[in-house]
Amino acid sequence: MALVTEEMVETFQRDGVVLVKGLWKDWVDVIRAGIERNMAEPGPYAAENLKPGEGGRFFDDYCNWTRIPEFRDVIENSPVAGVAAALMRSPTVQMFHDHVLVKEPGTSKPTPWHQDGPYYFVKGAQTVSFWSPVDPVTDATLRCVAGSHRWPKEVLPKRWLAETDFYPDPEAYMPVPDPDAEGMDIREWAMEPGDAVAFDYQTLHGARGNTAATRRRAFSLRLVGEDAHYIERPGRTSPPFPGHDMKPGERLREDWFPYLRRGAA
Repeated sequence: MALVTEEMVETFQRDGVVLVKGLWKDWVDVIRAGIERNMAEPGPYAAENLKPGEGGRFFDDYCNWTRIPEFRDVIENSPVAGVAAALMRSPTVQMFHDHVLVKEPGTSKPTPWHQDGPYYFVKGAQTVSFWSPVDPVTDATLRCVAGSHRWPKEVLPKRWLAETDFYPDPEAYMPVPDPDAEGMDIREWAMEPGDAVAFDYQTLHGARGNTAATRRRAFSLRLVGEDAHYIERPGRTSPPFPGHDMKPGERLREDWFPYLRRGAA
């Protein structure tokens, strides 16, 4: 059975989000091993996202695939590049970054509503993130607002822990909405290990806390397509990728962001 159908592609294009059942079902143990290695050997961008007194643990880290062999194996040898090409309708698929997010049992803190795009120095209509748990999830699953990738203004990016703005012109962005209170079309799914939510960089998303008795470990992979290009942001991006030397309008440099697929989608 195909991992992605034309109906799924149309849903992704229209809504900015779709569920891909079993994307990494054969790679769950590999991803788990990579996450454990990442947590034991955090990278320079690792963060603990709880304030003093908040229970549990909310760990995240990104840009580690070049030093964690399990992540490289998944990125280079799993079906993900082909699925990304189909969903983006792009003949090329280029690596952007990996991301690990772990909520230990009893972590009530939610992942704030946000779009990834405003944090990034890349822009384009052909982008896709894959968010995949390696533990069964119900309430702590990813939540995405359908159609938000087509909003005329980007949502104001904020620091997760400090909850402060970090770009100098907040008026250029729309305030962070409350999708539950505002009755927005929220898509969320109970997921098995290896399932993945695919969503556009501009899709508003978040997650509840993990009040279950089990861990919620998730691996996320961010890829770009043919029309994606470097843009300048008014402040430090996340990830920052210092010293990249790219100019506005250029494609991401291939030595840092290698192609995973070239040719017909």
